[in-house]
Amino acid sequence: MLERPASGTRALLVQVDFGQGGIEERLSEVSLLAESAGATVVGVVQGRRQAPDPAHYVGKGKAEEIGLVAKMNEADIVIFNHDITAAQQRNLERKLNCRVVDRSALILDIFALRAKSHEGKLQVELAQLQHLSTRLVRGWTHLERQKGGIGLRGPGEKQLETDRRLLGERVKLLKDRLAKLERQRSVRRRARERRDVLSVSLVGYTNAGKSTLFNALTKAGAYAADQLFATLDTTSRRLYLGEAGNIVLSDTVGFIRDLPHSLVAAFHATLEETAAADLLLHVVDSASEDREGQIAAVNSVLEEIGAGTLPQIQVWNKIDATLASPEVQQDACGKITRVLLSARTGEGLELLRQVLTDVALEHKAALAAASESPEPF
Repeated sequence: MLERPASGTRALLVQVDFGQGGIEERLSEVSLLAESAGATVVGVVQGRRQAPDPAHYVGKGKAEEIGLVAKMNEADIVIFNHDITAAQQRNLERKLNCRVVDRSALILDIFALRAKSHEGKLQVELAQLQHLSTRLVRGWTHLERQKGGIGLRGPGEKQLETDRRLLGERVKLLKDRLAKLERQRSVRRRARERRDVLSVSLVGYTNAGKSTLFNALTKAGAYAADQLFATLDTTSRRLYLGEAGNIVLSDTVGFIRDLPHSLVAAFHATLEETAAADLLLHVVDSASEDREGQIAAVNSVLEEIGAGTLPQIQVWNKIDATLASPEVQQDACGKITRVLLSARTGEGLELLRQVLTDVALEHKAALAAASESPEPF
């Protein structure tokens, strides 16, 4: 698995512009990711290309520049804010004479640091092993085939095959354990559905303020911090809404652009809680200059987990930073589309509680009408 950067690890960041835009926002994000993993950013190298180079991702000249800047800044590690192949990683490490980590490995490492529950740790380990499995094919020298000779005459099974077999066995074990936990979660979810309780999930880009909003509404005391991926484990609490009674509110893992597919697959059981919700509250950092890109990234992941068609209300958080006023916004048909509030100061929270109350009452009325309708012959 990825060796976790120790505190004080000096990191050089690499960002290549392929014409996708929002480069400054992307650099700011990867800087936060690196700091969340315990690294100190000592420099940034940027470049422009039409397409990635097959051998080094960046061109030969740019790779030499990265090596010089890394040496000048005494960098211990070079972090690419992109996904690179095993061959590109190996070639870069040989050329730069230091460790190279891509975006997916960095995110996986942060998840490993943040995982607290048993299920969360299993999910992260599975994602790390699945990522590592793509690096086994001619990965590093210790995984190359045994060449024979004194002390190297193996029992017949080559080292690469041994590693792949052991990794496969561990992946199977983790999947079995997670499947068992998923069945238990499904039983609890069905029990909630039988009680006809409205289920609401908080979703949003990482560090948008979901856990702060969750705590403000439920007084749950869930861990909230100004850092990326502070929440990994789904937390559910009852929220009493007066005449509408109780609903179930769930705080979920934050999303990020280019979220590794292995993480989405490993966190399937956790994310299924989101896909089974009656309503999504999409928390948006309204103070972010890239909020539209972040909204699109969240909706992309929601599509991937089968939650793209669920009813959704956007909650534009952090209005205390934008000096906006608390407000409920509706579309031309009178449907509520957005609530502006500050989870930190409490401005606009009552507006959101009233919106949730109205939705819960509509949900109860729809269930009552369905139960009274005659059974078809």
